[in-house]
Amino acid sequence: MLRGLRSFIITLFTPLARLLLALRVSPDAVTIAGTVVVTVVALTLLPTGHTLVGGLLLGFFVLFDSLDGLMARMAGRSGPWGAFLDSTLDRVSDGAVFAGITLWFVLHPDEHHGLWGISAALACLVLGSVVPYARARAESVGATAQVGIAERADRLLLALVPITFMQVGLPVVVLEVMLTLLALASLVTVFQRIATVRAQLTRRMVPPRDDPPAGQGA
Repeated sequence: MLRGLRSFIITLFTPLARLLLALRVSPDAVTIAGTVVVTVVALTLLPTGHTLVGGLLLGFFVLFDSLDGLMARMAGRSGPWGAFLDSTLDRVSDGAVFAGITLWFVLHPDEHHGLWGISAALACLVLGSVVPYARARAESVGATAQVGIAERADRLLLALVPITFMQVGLPVVVLEVMLTLLALASLVTVFQRIATVRAQLTRRMVPPRDDPPAGQGA
């Protein structure tokens, strides 16, 4: 969903990236600062019911997430360390967002279908960690597992949109349905990656078939 906006986002943030680099701000500092802000906002504003402000801030930082990578490329500092740090801290941000949504349901027990919402949010929290782990583990055994229904930013925005606008009248059931669909999409992605890696590794284990000598049938 956001893939088509990627070029626009890069163009939008390029002046800011240049400014930060000119001020000697490192891409790593931007990565860490973004994670801290997202974690604090998700675990304070969302559970306490300030979902409109919290959701809008979190949505901005989801788009803002590409700034550190843009800065690293502009500075010629792209490499495995930056990718490792960004991927690791992304798991912290994702966990904080879905933990914040879970806490909203826990702290609002008067809402209908509250148990449904808690269960769906927890499923998103758990499966959201399994999806990137499956890809990382695949790469560690020499396979690739880049298949999946929705990218990370897509999943976050689809969860944030309904909780953001609940404060202005959107029914809670919309959030519950969206979380359920996201959990199912994550589960499907996990099985897709398992099947993809199994197929790749199985092909490697099959010994090559010897060609028959000339003049003989196969």
